[in-house]
Amino acid sequence: MTSPPTERQIRRRALVTGGAVRVGRAIALALAAAGFDVAIAFHRSTAAARGTVRDVERLGGRGHAVRADLRDARAARTLVARAVRALGGLDVLVNSAALFYRTPLATATRAQWNELIDLNLRAAFFCTQAAVARMREGGHIVNVSDVITRLARPGWAPYTASKAGVEALTRSLAAELRPQRIAVNCVAPGAVLKPDWLAPARWRKITRGHAGSPEDVAAAVVFFATCPVYVTGQVLSVDGGLT
Repeated sequence: MTSPPTERQIRRRALVTGGAVRVGRAIALALAAAGFDVAIAFHRSTAAARGTVRDVERLGGRGHAVRADLRDARAARTLVARAVRALGGLDVLVNSAALFYRTPLATATRAQWNELIDLNLRAAFFCTQAAVARMREGGHIVNVSDVITRLARPGWAPYTASKAGVEALTRSLAAELRPQRIAVNCVAPGAVLKPDWLAPARWRKITRGHAGSPEDVAAAVVFFATCPVYVTGQVLSVDGGLT
């Protein structure tokens, strides 16, 4: 008689880019709490990645950290291959890695434009390409955008363009991957975590004292990572009703 599957055998597997710190870390931990083993892609945050792996393991999952500079398009395939090897497969990809800084029109440089587009948008495409090749039917891609795409914020044009591209990418890939029964959805956070470089007084003015939390965003990601694949092509704002 075959024994019922153990908890270890039925845990699903997720890769979270930018999963070592801030919102990405909250996503990684929420997935672990929801029954996932989690591979965490990081670039410079080595110590933080190790700490997040330990916390994933405290929640009962296997954790694995993989260093990758996703500004290099070639890094996506290597990252996904290493995550699959560590976890034994892949069920969910969360494209969370991003850069976030102002680039006023008068002073923005080509290097800044390229950096923002390369990491925030191009990396999501090529990580998805690599992940889908390793996924079975029922897989999920969850992208992370920003409600700034529906607002008018002077000085943020390249960043806004990169995140608007993520939302367009979500819809297009959802249609393309529908026959494979792989869902592609997107979470668009509002003000949930103060940037390190922003003064507290400015943050209070922006949020009017009603900021969300990284856990709010993580809950939305977990929903998309576990929902039926019939739910696809959606962009969900997590912004306290701002938009």
